[in-house]
Amino acid sequence: MVIIGVGVLLWLINRFIPMQPTIKGVLNVVVILILIIWLLNVFGILESLQIIRI
Repeated sequence: MVIIGVGVLLWLINRFIPMQPTIKGVLNVVVILILIIWLLNVFGILESLQIIRI
């Protein structure tokens, strides 16, 4: 439900709010990165990556 909601919100922003194409691109990338990080956290993958030391 969250993914669908974010997708619809992003589509509405891209469709109805006039912005420069570069700003739209940056906004899309930022929203997608936040969504990916959230999904990694939900599935516990982000926590397992914190154990690895470099």
